[in-house]
Amino acid sequence: MKETIQFSAKETDKRLDKSIANHFQDISRSRAKTLIEDKLVTVDGEIKKPKYDLKCGDEVVVNIPEPKKLNLDPENIPLDIVYEDEDVLVVNKPQGMVVHPSPGHPYHTLVNALLFHTPLSNINGTFRPGIVHRIDKDTSGLLMIAKNNDAHKSLSKQLKDKSNIREYVALVHGNINEDSGKIDAPIGRSKKDRKKQAIVDDGRNAVTHFKVLERFGEYTLVSCVLETGRTHQIRVHMKYIGHPLVGDPLYGPRKTIKGNGQFLHAKKLGFIHPKTKKLMVFEAPLPNIFNQTIENLRKRT
Repeated sequence: MKETIQFSAKETDKRLDKSIANHFQDISRSRAKTLIEDKLVTVDGEIKKPKYDLKCGDEVVVNIPEPKKLNLDPENIPLDIVYEDEDVLVVNKPQGMVVHPSPGHPYHTLVNALLFHTPLSNINGTFRPGIVHRIDKDTSGLLMIAKNNDAHKSLSKQLKDKSNIREYVALVHGNINEDSGKIDAPIGRSKKDRKKQAIVDDGRNAVTHFKVLERFGEYTLVSCVLETGRTHQIRVHMKYIGHPLVGDPLYGPRKTIKGNGQFLHAKKLGFIHPKTKKLMVFEAPLPNIFNQTIENLRKRT
């Protein structure tokens, strides 16, 4: 069912797309721009461009179309399965694959591929069966998947209790002088750009431990161990200390090494098996593009 929302422009309102995002929490600026370009927004009854400067008192009407139905159909997509038994599955997710369906990515996700392969737990919402934790679309590496609800509860509790192992490898801008360090800074949605996370006073507790693996002058290869698991945590924390991830389109500089997004890989994953109670630890090698970039940097230094 289509929804219509509206507001009267205030003196503080400027650009149309930005003002819509500021007035409605659930609409990002990019989403507002799309709605405007699709002629679903009017200002005093007229269609305007996203950059249109609002005047105090302008009546803005936003028509939000009915969301597209998400596709939870199983899809025969190859999976890089590192481990599997009747309770859990560990998969090495490739860079570029979204973990679960969402309005922007309704199909070809990891969940679609998993549903073709095996039954999954169903206690984490309709569109996230089996998903205990997530990594970003352009982050590669290891994820643990629950095949039944008992396994899901056990793995989720380990995440909450911070008793599992999650180690990432990241290539960052700049030369980190310290050999290791701890970043303890709360993370929440950015007040300036709702697509981003940021360090905010009222954010959720977030802790990342890092260790330098190799230095290349302008770049540093680091290992990052998560104590907490906030959205974009490593990307936000490394930017916060002045060393944004190489290739990061959201938090990194424009001038960077070309790749397929941020150079971030979930290399090591460890957890207590829900049934056997034994510690299981898995590692996944760096993707080819990551390895090749490191080799190129070694040749330059």
